[in-house]
Amino acid sequence: MSEQKEKKSLWEEFNDLGGMPLWLYALCAVIIIAVTFTGALGSDITAFIAVCAVIAIIFNKIGKVLPIWNTYIGGGLLMVFFGTAVLKQLGLIPEKYVELIGNMVQGDVNILNVFIISLIMGSILSLDRNVLLRSFGGYIPAILGGLLGACVLGIATGLIFGISPVDMVIKYVLPIMGGGNGAGAVPLSQIYEQISGEPAANYYSFAIIILTIANLFCIVAGALLNRLGQMKPEWTGDGRNIMPVDSRLIKEDIKVKVTLNDYCGALLLLGTVFAVGRLFSKVLLPTIFGASIHNFAYSIIFVVIIAALGIIPVNIRVAAKNMQGFMVSVVGLLTMVGMGVDFDLAELVSAMSPANLLIALMVVAGAIVGSALAGRLVGFYPIDSAVTAGLCMANRGGSGDIAVLGAANRLELISYAQLSSRVGGGIVLIIASFFFSFFL
Repeated sequence: MSEQKEKKSLWEEFNDLGGMPLWLYALCAVIIIAVTFTGALGSDITAFIAVCAVIAIIFNKIGKVLPIWNTYIGGGLLMVFFGTAVLKQLGLIPEKYVELIGNMVQGDVNILNVFIISLIMGSILSLDRNVLLRSFGGYIPAILGGLLGACVLGIATGLIFGISPVDMVIKYVLPIMGGGNGAGAVPLSQIYEQISGEPAANYYSFAIIILTIANLFCIVAGALLNRLGQMKPEWTGDGRNIMPVDSRLIKEDIKVKVTLNDYCGALLLLGTVFAVGRLFSKVLLPTIFGASIHNFAYSIIFVVIIAALGIIPVNIRVAAKNMQGFMVSVVGLLTMVGMGVDFDLAELVSAMSPANLLIALMVVAGAIVGSALAGRLVGFYPIDSAVTAGLCMANRGGSGDIAVLGAANRLELISYAQLSSRVGGGIVLIIASFFFSFFL
């Protein structure tokens, strides 16, 4: 039995920043910050890496060592997210680089796409086909359970504040459970305009605020559920599986040695997965029953099919899995900086009325309870079902999925989270179309 790892002192912790001693990190940081504020750093991907690395490394370390935060709030990844948001709010990141980071992570360059597709590939290709089909087959009931739980607790809370059940569902539950901003709040506001005749902005302006509040609760809840899983290990898996499986069915393939050439093949497969998703979402089948289907949903379906068929060579599977590990450990920090600059703390503070806070909290709580119970019924771990089918329905879509799974230490469940945001979001849009038609 290996000896328990000795706890490091605060100096030892901060003398290891991204693998560097403190003095070397400080030297690099001073140089990059100085050049950034002169405007001479430029605005290409190298400048993006430099700025994000300086921010991410120090906040990641603070999040890992700060008491209470590192155990209950979300650790390093979440500290990178909130720390970046604070820097932006205080004007400590030049506007030029706020725009650069946003463009690189979620704009025209969109590193977030590479990050998500890589995680989807690695997590799905590592599963045995029987486990894969059983878990995805039972996932829709878990999503519907979360949606039902959100409605029940949301309506009950709304009655306390004099909000009718119809208004509660339309103004609170549907925006929160709609799969995020672009795939949820925006199309919901368009459906609202088409059916009610009122401007979409009237609906969207409140929907995005209540969704932002709920997203924050989801992130914190992810960290708390992770802590609960540590105290109740029988309620959760190892962070990679949503249901109990024989460990021999997880394709570790530890005896397979991959070469640099294999990573080229894994990158080609990543591009193919992304291309198939775009083809179906933009050309072949962009909508189902009137609801827009996101390209990630089709990408997941494609990877599930090729994994179930067993046509991907073992060396490419292992390369994809290793690439996923790099994305989680390194690129994940850069993406959290990008999501931090996209988060408006002032907007959040202005919307924090007691009623909005309590209602959003109870909708999120309902999603957790409903998805955990429904997940348990179909054989899932209740905590992992609550995180993916519950919280990842109630957050702000793709970027919210990363934040929630990062806080919950379950980034390898990204495929299920994306099903919640994309397929689950599509289900909500279909429900909204009927609901708006009957009650508006």
